[in-house]
Amino acid sequence: MKTELLLLDFDGTVANTGRANATSYIEALAEEGITITMEEYRQKYFGLRCPEFLTDIGITDPVQMARIRRRKVEIYPTHFDMVTLNRPLWDFVQQFRATGGKAMIVSTGHIDNITNVMHYLGIENQIDGLLSSDDVVVSKPAPDCFLKAMEMAGVTPAQTIIFEDSEIGLAAAEASGAAYFKVELEF
Repeated sequence: MKTELLLLDFDGTVANTGRANATSYIEALAEEGITITMEEYRQKYFGLRCPEFLTDIGITDPVQMARIRRRKVEIYPTHFDMVTLNRPLWDFVQQFRATGGKAMIVSTGHIDNITNVMHYLGIENQIDGLLSSDDVVVSKPAPDCFLKAMEMAGVTPAQTIIFEDSEIGLAAAEASGAAYFKVELEF
């Protein structure tokens, strides 16, 4: 069966955003009197959605969670100079689209963070759709986001290839029934 759809995780797959994300979280947490290191973030929390990450470090108050999340979103653009596009993957995606295929971003990231980085990289008009954690009830590692994207595109798992970097994303990709590739970018 012919591949019709590419589904791409964003952070760590399309764009190398690890350092910018981690630095933004570290700064937002420091304002709350909470200290974590870059290495601790990379080893324990990379790839987690914000609520799971904050819960894992012991923050359970919804007001504090919302404040940290808002502050992280505010700080994040000041670190876009640390963000780079995965140019080989992006060039492949654009060649695929030029032959009539579709490509969608499917991310656990917050929509504002994704669209801000896409704008910064100048790629916001080079995809066929975007799903974030806000678009599904159950996020990765459940396959719901990938299955919803396939449904939106009118394709089956057999017609889809997924590109992912994190363990939770790879678990979701496998559970979706589509073929998938692991992307490894330096943090």
